[in-house]
Amino acid sequence: MAYAGFREFLEKLEKEGELKRIKTPVDPVLEITEIADRVVRSGGPALLFENPKGSSVPLAIGVFATRKRMSMALGVGDIEEIAKEIEDWTKLPTTMPNGLLAKAALLPQIGELAKNTAPRIVSHGQCQEVVKTGEQVKLSELPILKCWPLDGGRFITLPLVFTKSVDGKRNVGMYRVQVYDETTCGMHWQRHKVGNRHHGEYEAQGRNIPVAVALGGDPALTYAATAPLPDMIDEMVFAGFLRKKPVDLVRCKTQDLEVPADAEIVLEGYVPANERRTEGPFGDHTGFYTLEDEYPVFHVTAITHRKNPVYPATIVGRPPIEDEWLGKATERLFLPLVRLFVPEIIDYNLPPEACFHNLCIVKIKKRYPGHAQKVMNAIWGLGQMMFTKVIIVVDEWVDVQNLKEVLWVTTNNIDPERDTLFTRGPIDVLDHASRAMGFGSKMGIDATQKWPEEGFTRPWPPVIEMDEAVKKRVDQLWGQLGL
Repeated sequence: MAYAGFREFLEKLEKEGELKRIKTPVDPVLEITEIADRVVRSGGPALLFENPKGSSVPLAIGVFATRKRMSMALGVGDIEEIAKEIEDWTKLPTTMPNGLLAKAALLPQIGELAKNTAPRIVSHGQCQEVVKTGEQVKLSELPILKCWPLDGGRFITLPLVFTKSVDGKRNVGMYRVQVYDETTCGMHWQRHKVGNRHHGEYEAQGRNIPVAVALGGDPALTYAATAPLPDMIDEMVFAGFLRKKPVDLVRCKTQDLEVPADAEIVLEGYVPANERRTEGPFGDHTGFYTLEDEYPVFHVTAITHRKNPVYPATIVGRPPIEDEWLGKATERLFLPLVRLFVPEIIDYNLPPEACFHNLCIVKIKKRYPGHAQKVMNAIWGLGQMMFTKVIIVVDEWVDVQNLKEVLWVTTNNIDPERDTLFTRGPIDVLDHASRAMGFGSKMGIDATQKWPEEGFTRPWPPVIEMDEAVKKRVDQLWGQLGL
C-alpha cells in the first residue's frame, strides 16, 4: 500500500499500538537520544514528541525500529513479501520469448511495473503549503537533534538528499547534514557516494550544484534513499515499485530540482564548488564517533513545509539500534538481486552487531574446490558489497541467521592459515581501523567442509544428530513426559 504521507503512516502506527505520544517537553539536545535509545533497545513503540524544547514542530523517532514497523513502512505484512516479488521479477526471461501468445503473457506484468514505478511531476505539493525564503529561513525553528555528547553540533539524521548529475540524472541519498547556523550546513556525502560524484561534476565546471533535502513523505521514499541501488535505477522509481504507486514530485521554488510532493519539510539550496568546512565529530552507526574532516557546505535558500509539519528523525550509535531494520530490509530485499550475480548463494546474513558492512555470512551449495573463495571475490565485486570487511562462507545446512550455529561451525571447520583469504581494496570511509581512510584489507574465511583437492586428506567427521525415527517416537511420547 502507498501512504499519503508521513502523518498517515504515523496514524497507522498509532492505530496498531506502535506509537506513543510524548506531551512532556524534552530537549532535542541529548535527551531525546537517551529516551529513544532506551525505548528501541527494550522493543518499545515509536515516539512522537509533541513539544520538543525550542521548537513548535513535533518530532517522530523510532518509526523503523522493529520488523513489524519496517514491514508496515513498506506497506506489507512482512518484508519477505517484497523479497519474493523481487525474486519473481528476476525470473522473468532476459529476452522476449518466441511466439505471440508467450510475448503477450508478459505484457501485463511489464505494463503494471511501468505504470507503478515512474514518478510523476505535479503542479502543487503539500510540502509547499508554507514557503520561507531570504531572512525567513531559520533552521533553528526545527527540532534538530544533537545525538551524542561529543557530536560537533546538531545533525539532520533522516534526510533524503536530492541531486542531479550534469546531464540530469537524479540521485537520492541519505547523507547526514550538520547544522552550522540558520542557513548553512555540512553535507557529508562520502567519496564513494553518488552525491559526491555529482558534486565533482559541477565542481569541475566551477559551478554550484543544486541540492534539496526532503524530510518525511511516504516512508517507502525514506527507505529507498538508503537502498544500495545500482546507478541506473532511480530511487524514486524504486520507491514507486515498493508502494505500488508512482511518486508525485513537485518542482522546488528556488532550485532546479524536484522533490516529493507529500514531504513534511524541504530544505532547498546549493553546494558551491571548492568550499569545505570542518564537519563532525558524529556518533555513527559503527558505535564509534566519526572524527572531524573537511566536507562540502550546503547553503539553504528556502525552507518549504506542510502546515503543522512533523519532523522525522532517527539516531545511530552502538548497535543494534533503529537502523537495524533499515539494514535488515536491505538484506532481505536485495538477496534475489545478489543471486542474479552469484547464483550459488542460498542465503546470507549481514548482522547489525557488525554494522552490516563489517561481516557477511554466506551459505552455499559447494560444488567444486575453491568455491568459497570464488564467492568471496564475487561479493567484493558487487556495488556497495565492496565494503564488506569480513566474509564467512558456510555449507548449505548451516542456518546463517543463527549466530550461535555460525560460530560453532566456523571455529570447528577452519584451519586458520589454510582457510583465510586476505585481499585489499576500498573500505567504508567510516572504518576507523583501516590503514588509510577508504582503503584497507578484507578477510574471507572458508568454513565449508574441505575436500581432498583443497589439501584435506583425512576423513571429515559427521555432525552429531539424533536419528529421525527416534525423534518421531519422542515426539509421540512428549506429552506424557510432563516436560
